Amino acid sequence: MAVGDVHGTYDGFVQVLQLAGVVDGGLRWSGGKAHLVQVGDVPDRGPDSRKVMDLLMRLEKEAAKAGGRVHALLGNHEVMNMIRDLRYVSAGEYEAFRTRDSEVMREEVYRRSLEEARRRAKAEKTTLDEAAFRERFLKQAPLGYVEHRRAFAPEGTYGRWLRRHDAVVKINGVVFVHGGLTPEVAALGCKGINDTIRREMTADLDRTRDSPLQSLSGREDGPLWYRGLAREDEATLAPKVDEVLRALGARAVVVGHTPRETGRIEARLGGRVVLIDVGMLPAFGGHLAALEITPEGMTALYPDRREILERTPAAAALGR
Repeated sequence: MAVGDVHGTYDGFVQVLQLAGVVDGGLRWSGGKAHLVQVGDVPDRGPDSRKVMDLLMRLEKEAAKAGGRVHALLGNHEVMNMIRDLRYVSAGEYEAFRTRDSEVMREEVYRRSLEEARRRAKAEKTTLDEAAFRERFLKQAPLGYVEHRRAFAPEGTYGRWLRRHDAVVKINGVVFVHGGLTPEVAALGCKGINDTIRREMTADLDRTRDSPLQSLSGREDGPLWYRGLAREDEATLAPKVDEVLRALGARAVVVGHTPRETGRIEARLGGRVVLIDVGMLPAFGGHLAALEITPEGMTALYPDRREILERTPAAAALGR
């Protein structure tokens, strides 16, 4: 079972998990030995990313006890939060981290920032407008900001959790990744991709923050940002996809990242590429869907119907 981008849409995500049959009415794992893949982009834009992450953290443990597995993959927005690129963090996400101590904590950070700004102004022989500096700081650091940043740091609750996760996984011949894969990146193999991105988020974190576009996790053609599988003409794309699948020993690749205007899961190139970002965020349409993969093929699940995307030869011969 696979689910696309969430972007802080907790209620929608819960509905999709129930639609897929992997959680019950009490939001406990009910998927048995099934594998659930969430292809990344849990945070940013929507208000409830913290609730979604907490749910995934719990379901990971419950699924493992039942013999199943939850794979919460890294998307570009997980990485953005880890490298302090906060362009898309919503007000609701900061609010979710706010506590009664938030004002005191923020003021401590402000004082340190002000002292550093004063030292820099003195060294550069410039005048610091402290009123303007405070105004900018408060705008950039709403209450809950400090706690949010600490939570995504390498030793923070979510930063530590995310850094254990992979960017790409192969299950029964199907590869799952957030953005997409070029032949050049696929040549690294799943392990090479995952090891590189994990290093960029840990040992090489400072370098990645300074030059994200030079990193595998931040490059336009990297696995978290590449949109070619969703946007390129199929005639041009087909040989590239064949090369990607050969490199990884796979039969299909499933991606999110690029919302579908139809609000539906789409299969390209005869099911070799499947696009599952249907736009769960209300601003993107609030569409709900999950991809079910069984020995019989691939099926798109919606609240109102099921659509067969691809049948295996054996299932097709039996008329299933």
